[in-house]
Amino acid sequence: MSNSWKSRAVSATEVVAVIRSGTNVFLHGACATPTPLIEAMCARSDLESVRLYHLHTSGPAPFAARGREHEFRSVSLFTGAPLRAAVGENRADFVPIFLSDIPGLFLSGAVPLDVAILQVSPPDRHGMCSLGTSCDAAKAAAETTRVVIAEINEQMPRTHGNNVVPFERIHAFVATDRALIEHAAEPETAVEARIGELVAELVEDGSTLQMGIGGIPDAVLARLHGKKDLGIHTEMFSDRIVDLVESGAVTNKHKVVGVGRIVTSFINGTRRLFDFVNDNPLVAFYPCDWTNDTAIIRKNPKVVAINSAIQIDLSGQVCADSIGHRIFSGIGGQMDFIRGAALSRGGKPIIALPSTAAGGKVSRLVLQLNAGAGVVTTRGHVHWIVTEYGAVNLHGKSLRERAEALISIAHPEFRAGLSRELAEVRHFPQKSAVV
Repeated sequence: MSNSWKSRAVSATEVVAVIRSGTNVFLHGACATPTPLIEAMCARSDLESVRLYHLHTSGPAPFAARGREHEFRSVSLFTGAPLRAAVGENRADFVPIFLSDIPGLFLSGAVPLDVAILQVSPPDRHGMCSLGTSCDAAKAAAETTRVVIAEINEQMPRTHGNNVVPFERIHAFVATDRALIEHAAEPETAVEARIGELVAELVEDGSTLQMGIGGIPDAVLARLHGKKDLGIHTEMFSDRIVDLVESGAVTNKHKVVGVGRIVTSFINGTRRLFDFVNDNPLVAFYPCDWTNDTAIIRKNPKVVAINSAIQIDLSGQVCADSIGHRIFSGIGGQMDFIRGAALSRGGKPIIALPSTAAGGKVSRLVLQLNAGAGVVTTRGHVHWIVTEYGAVNLHGKSLRERAEALISIAHPEFRAGLSRELAEVRHFPQKSAVV
């Protein structure tokens, strides 16, 4: 398709005119957040009770500003930083749900969508636009909604996989040529470095990796360059995967699903990452109900799932979505991959976290989770736990054995206290804390 498509572009104001009061709207997220259309929608003053369904979005979220809750009701399926305050103040909603289940909300009609607001690449010669950096639940939204409106951005990467939207499916669009919002890695801390070393020791040659974004996953990835024939099947990845590919550590040769290819649902990173995935047939984007399906994940050998936590109790319950009652993120794909890795031949489900929070004043390993804390990974699903003080495998261990194992990798200043608390509650013999 030639550039003739541009002649059909209209202003952002005209594009969002299709949105009506009382309707359900899907917002594309992460680096694909359609900022110009969000701004145009929020510039309107005639809307009421518009429900906005989305995962984490990037950039400002004016629809969640104080005083606008009667116009827009944000429904986070995974809460990002711009929505935490609104959710905490009951000006927005949060849905605890596995990432793998989100497309099904739309495909089943449980959440009937009226409008999907997407950011896509320009149409190719076949008349197809790519969902670019985020396929996740956007594919299901595009297929089931009554109306698709879009930002067609010249700088949105054209990515491969099951992530295209026919240009003719788009009701109205604004044409842009703007840089995507980037997310650069933070400098590595000493604690993250040590955790990265310990997790990297658990990764064998030929493993298939899943990891999130953040300091700990980046620290792990930075220490895998000496590994051989790693594969990637994940819900998302960032710039550090590019480093691994360029070093030759990632070949994807031993995978069963997507052999020879990196498989993902979305990406989050910098321009370097966007350039890497652009028109790269070795990177395949799929909806998250497929990438995160345990039946798919388990087919690959030696799946190593690397996920994080906010707090873990001494029985092995993992809180990863809230700080007490305060919603911080979401369930996401943690349970999908923790279980998928456990079912994989030679797989290793790993939860990695610093031993303390609040500048070392609070232990993240606790006798019991804070009131209101959400259990994302149950004690029946948990396997490897890693802090800067060691790595322990809780699978198959009794309550007493796993509590002792967790105390052994807690910060030394908290070990004696945890042992005393455990003895009082469980009546286990109190052991001398190992320092």
